[in-house]
Amino acid sequence: MRIGVVSDIHGAAEALAREAAGADALLVCGDLVNLIDYRTMQGIAAEVFGPEVTADFVRLRTAGRFDEAGLVLRGASEGREEEIRDRVRVAVRAQYEAVFAAFPEPTYLTHGNVDRPEQFQDLLRPGIRHLDGETVEVDGLRVGFVGGGLPRGSRPHLSECTHEEFAAKVAALGPVDVLCSHMPPAVDDLRFDVVAGRPEPGSQALLDYVEEHQPDYLYFGHVHQPRRSRLRVGRTWLVNVGYFRATGRMLEHPA
Repeated sequence: MRIGVVSDIHGAAEALAREAAGADALLVCGDLVNLIDYRTMQGIAAEVFGPEVTADFVRLRTAGRFDEAGLVLRGASEGREEEIRDRVRVAVRAQYEAVFAAFPEPTYLTHGNVDRPEQFQDLLRPGIRHLDGETVEVDGLRVGFVGGGLPRGSRPHLSECTHEEFAAKVAALGPVDVLCSHMPPAVDDLRFDVVAGRPEPGSQALLDYVEEHQPDYLYFGHVHQPRRSRLRVGRTWLVNVGYFRATGRMLEHPA
């Protein structure tokens, strides 16, 4: 059975449909929509707020000034909050519809930090399942999924949760053969983004889980340009699946 793995699709529905067409099953590690592509400055934020506001937002986030970045968008929304919400909702929905139409069956997915699961629940169908703190059997493998992000500023955004909430989802899994998470484990080389020049949050709970249960693989995404894309802890391979929107490449789980 050919099992594909992708992460950080960020709206690249056409590329996903082409790349995943030959997969017998697809595992998805989250971030389905594209709010802003830092490389090209394309995305929903640019369409809604315009290039100048978006450039300020990206500059502050790249510098790690996440709270200030949020203030930029809130300031640009002042007096037209309802219009902004409506435009973002429509654009996000269009991207979700395109990405879900590109999923082969079966697809097993979790959500990333930019996703809102309640916005795509009606797009799920028998062959397309969303899992979070849950497991499923795929070709004799027990596969676990942990979705959402970890906070980077003083307040959570979108689908960020606390480290404690994230750890509770990891603990609910029990032993698995393969673990799929959006966030990386708390390993410096895996969570450091070399283009942004700073570390992303990493989960100590994931690292503790790997050390205790030793699954064959931990697949994750979130860090678009990691210092290292894979390493081993004991018998477990920790693998950054890659920034699909940029690479257009699906990883294939070893048979």
